[in-house]
Amino acid sequence: MASNLPDSHPDDALLVTDEELEQALCVLAGSDPENCSYSRGYVKRQAVFACNTCTPDATEPAGICLACANKCHDGHDIFELYTKRHFRCDCGNGKFGDFQCQLNPAKDERNDKNRYNHNFSGCYCTCDRPYPDTDGQDDDEMIQCVICEDWFHSKHLGCTVVEPEELQEMVCETCMNKAPFLWTYAAHFAEPPFIKISHSNKEEDVEVEVEEKSPEKRPRNEGSTSSDESRKAEAGIGSSPRKRNHPETSKVNTTPGECRLKKLQGLERARLGAVFWPYSWRSELCTCTNCKKAYVAAEVQFLMDQSDTILAYEKRGLDEPFGQHPLMALLSSMDRVQQLEVLYGINELTSSLNEFLEQCVSEGKVRKAQPLIEGFLSTYFKCYNGSLSDSHSGSSS
Repeated sequence: MASNLPDSHPDDALLVTDEELEQALCVLAGSDPENCSYSRGYVKRQAVFACNTCTPDATEPAGICLACANKCHDGHDIFELYTKRHFRCDCGNGKFGDFQCQLNPAKDERNDKNRYNHNFSGCYCTCDRPYPDTDGQDDDEMIQCVICEDWFHSKHLGCTVVEPEELQEMVCETCMNKAPFLWTYAAHFAEPPFIKISHSNKEEDVEVEVEEKSPEKRPRNEGSTSSDESRKAEAGIGSSPRKRNHPETSKVNTTPGECRLKKLQGLERARLGAVFWPYSWRSELCTCTNCKKAYVAAEVQFLMDQSDTILAYEKRGLDEPFGQHPLMALLSSMDRVQQLEVLYGINELTSSLNEFLEQCVSEGKVRKAQPLIEGFLSTYFKCYNGSLSDSHSGSSS
């Protein structure tokens, strides 16, 4: 599934850009396509899939790694879940009955530390709809929360959506409330909220930016706080895309051991809707002893790890194809003639990919290109790499 892809017409799916190919490849290249990841334990982040053929029961969700999706579940009904953190491959364990993993059959009955949600049943967002939505009820771009890792339609986030080129990370409202100290950081470092006010005598809505104030500067009327919050809740948060610059980050000087969170308290913002953060926001989090305990209690301790981000994972994926990826390692061992044969094969890939997408468009199955590209590349590189290996070994004998 693609993160923050703009809406597109079905015909646009035929125009596969280099950027879309790169994005799809980096998701797959960050994970091992040949070896089951089970032996690595709970992997910090990897591409995860769910097999609707083997585990259709929503009460027993299971996830599989890229290699198992390619080898053990080839031809099955697969849900592509993008990436998940701290996940161990379930393929062939107790959730699969008599089905055994072909790559690593010796596995524990359960992976108790894995976390599952409705994504593993092919459903997403608060509306619990599939993606792509074959009924066309929700044909909106989807954005992943960096905490719960569920995917949300932009119109269901309860906030103004920042344009993709400005967006780095999003935290949904539910996760913000599970870690309420994040609201304090949001008042300083995140995109400012917008309230959508509907006028009864007009059809259009008006967006009003909520001014952030310190409590001592905001007029208070005892007894009116709850009603004010109710009016905000009834108004909701605007969902119309609007381009804005990131707010200037607050400069708070702290001494070693001093709590940065306490220094930031005083500035408030409406605690409604999802929150969009600039890339640097994690580095602003306090790491004093008490705050570290708070992160653990809220089960968000991974926020202190910069390498946990999707961007860090994708960067590793982009770097690996030119270093350790089996396909590129094979190319480096070839002579010029063999390399040219591979280049011709890549041209065939482009042609086949466009035919593949064209067929999906004609069947009304596609609205965005990247999810299909990921599936196509996953299958293609598995088969193509195997054929290259056979060809290369044959030519060297």
